[in-house]
Amino acid sequence: MTLENKTAIVTGGSRGIGRAICIALAEAGANVVTCYAHGAAGAEETVKQCETYGVKASAIQADVANNEDVQTLVAKVKEEYGSIDILVNNAGITKDNLMLKMTEEDFEQVIDTNLKGAFLCIKHVSKIMLKQKRGHIINISSVVGVRGNAGQVNYASSKAGLIGMTKSVAKEIGSRGITVNAVAPGFIETDMTAKLPEAVVEENMKSIPMKKLGKAEDVAKLVRFLASDDASYITGQVICVDGGMAM
Repeated sequence: MTLENKTAIVTGGSRGIGRAICIALAEAGANVVTCYAHGAAGAEETVKQCETYGVKASAIQADVANNEDVQTLVAKVKEEYGSIDILVNNAGITKDNLMLKMTEEDFEQVIDTNLKGAFLCIKHVSKIMLKQKRGHIINISSVVGVRGNAGQVNYASSKAGLIGMTKSVAKEIGSRGITVNAVAPGFIETDMTAKLPEAVVEENMKSIPMKKLGKAEDVAKLVRFLASDDASYITGQVICVDGGMAM
């Protein structure tokens, strides 16, 4: 599997799953651009790790929920790299609380970043992909979007919405050589999950048939496959990487 001479945009690539995706794509030969809202140091570290594979990589600050920021991001990448062949919508935030205690602001912020952000990136990148008559779009959803989770009404709604968006866009642009798929990670080892109390981890482990947490690389390898021509006849799908959690 090779992604040589391909250019990928990965949103939220400064750490965790996003960084693992950037590195996996670079390892396969793709040039990688990651965008970040905060954490410039983390984004630059991702760039350095990608460059060790002999590819071109860069980091651009952008708020994916801001239309002008996304337009500028896409224009810069197109001008500098010549094409945009892969889009991975990974940027996401959480603001967890029980539904009755959740503020309207916390609900809207999560929807704006996780769902509206993906919409804006798809809208502007797909214009380029349509002219190219090729492209792969991968949206990072979550098992929470598949099965729901108490205390995460906003996050679950955003990730479920992303699944609906994936299927709808796949139907709209599939005839033009563009695939659109979603990956739904389960409980993955990241710096975020490392901060969870042990009791919370143990409780979640009960719902995982494989009885272990996944690794960011498990998600990244699937994304790399979906971004390749080996997956050229796969579109509109939601694939869980969760050790069986969503069964």
